[in-house]
Amino acid sequence: MKQTGTGPGRPPRLSHERIVEAALQGDVATLTMRELATRLGVSHSSLYRWVRDRNGVLDLVSEVMVERVLPTEEPGPDDWRQWLARLAWAMHDEFLSVPGYAAHVARPHRHHAASFERLKGKVVAAFRAAGADEEQAEQSWYVFGLGMVQWLGATGGDLGLGNSAPRFDLYLDTLLRGLPTRTPIEYGQGR
Repeated sequence: MKQTGTGPGRPPRLSHERIVEAALQGDVATLTMRELATRLGVSHSSLYRWVRDRNGVLDLVSEVMVERVLPTEEPGPDDWRQWLARLAWAMHDEFLSVPGYAAHVARPHRHHAASFERLKGKVVAAFRAAGADEEQAEQSWYVFGLGMVQWLGATGGDLGLGNSAPRFDLYLDTLLRGLPTRTPIEYGQGR
């Protein structure tokens, strides 16, 4: 009889939670399925029964990271900027605490649709609470999201900036002062 882990006997060796926990124990950017299977003490074939490939593992990691960074309360008209600041600081702390994660997220890649849409929806709601119309809120999401990911990716990598490394608090203040986006100033084509 197959063990399900709900009764007496040995609990299952694998779960999505254990896979994420093991993935977060090393550099996510260079993680291989072989390395992950070794960390978990299982065979490749056992691991592949739970996740289809490395992208499947990174999807699980993304779900956990989004859950960790999203504030529990909804943004409102009076606190949307503070809500975004809490989100940004949580992203800063969580993304940089996992070796390679910020660099991975900053690289062009296929995003986990559910995690991406959940994060996007909450940030768009914050900009809507600020009074932005639908298009402004959507564009503000891209400015905020891309700005955060690129800053964290650059900071999480070894760029050799030394003592002149950019301060996150200054970056975040500048970013949030300019959002939500407005009609851009015409600067010409620059040709």
